[in-house]
Amino acid sequence: MNKKRILNVTTDFVFYIAGGIIYSVAVLLFLSENEISPGGLTGIATMLNYLFSLPVGTVVFILNIPLLIIGFMKFGGVFIVKTTVSTVMVSVILDITEGFLPAFKIDPLLAAVFGGLLMGFGISLFMLRGATTGGVDIIAKLINRRFPHLTVGRLMLLADAVVVAFSCLVYKNIESALYSVVALYASSRIMDMMLYGADKGKIIFIITEESSAVADAIMSLVKRGITLINVTGAYTGAGRKMLMCTVRRNEVSAVLTLAREHDKNAFIVVGEAGEILGEGFKRNQ
Repeated sequence: MNKKRILNVTTDFVFYIAGGIIYSVAVLLFLSENEISPGGLTGIATMLNYLFSLPVGTVVFILNIPLLIIGFMKFGGVFIVKTTVSTVMVSVILDITEGFLPAFKIDPLLAAVFGGLLMGFGISLFMLRGATTGGVDIIAKLINRRFPHLTVGRLMLLADAVVVAFSCLVYKNIESALYSVVALYASSRIMDMMLYGADKGKIIFIITEESSAVADAIMSLVKRGITLINVTGAYTGAGRKMLMCTVRRNEVSAVLTLAREHDKNAFIVVGEAGEILGEGFKRNQ
């Protein structure tokens, strides 16, 4: 293992540990303690903790096991491996921090806003290193492969909505669900800001020797069209294919991960697209 690889792995773990701690504080100190669901599998775990005093981290890990196995069989690759590592770390950190974090009852609106911001910040640290905390996003990708017309974003939103709806029954308070919506919105906004900026879309240019493999992977998993452009290097005179792809903010990380998995030397430029018109985006007027 060379020095660059060691540095990358070390950086991954530093980001995962920091992200896990911030995520745990958000969930346990701000959200769960004030009966606000963070959505997803973690939301299910916090509700089971409320009802039966089950450890949140352990429940999160158990719920993720079948999804990670299926995800590895269906997708494979570095993404699932990193997601597995990050899921284990989040579960362990959740259980460790649960033991000594104090009770923190505050105004529910403040808890929802600050809990959501911290949750989004923590998740972003995982995503910046090519991983996620598992759970709903794996389910969404699996369903999307079977029903391509259902986008990953919509499926994740639907799953969170179901969990939030159940929180009304568990906490016996409809306000808990409303505060959960506030928390999820705050989380999504900080993630957008940290990962992709505040614009509405991105345009990605990828110059790679594995253009066919990268294009096929993006079209298969992210469901975005690719334009192939013939380019020539001015210095070397060598001809290659450049991929051009327009995506939504929440799809950038997946495209970059796929490109790097197939060609670690790929030259990638991500540009801002303030408005995108056409199929899959805003309709032409």
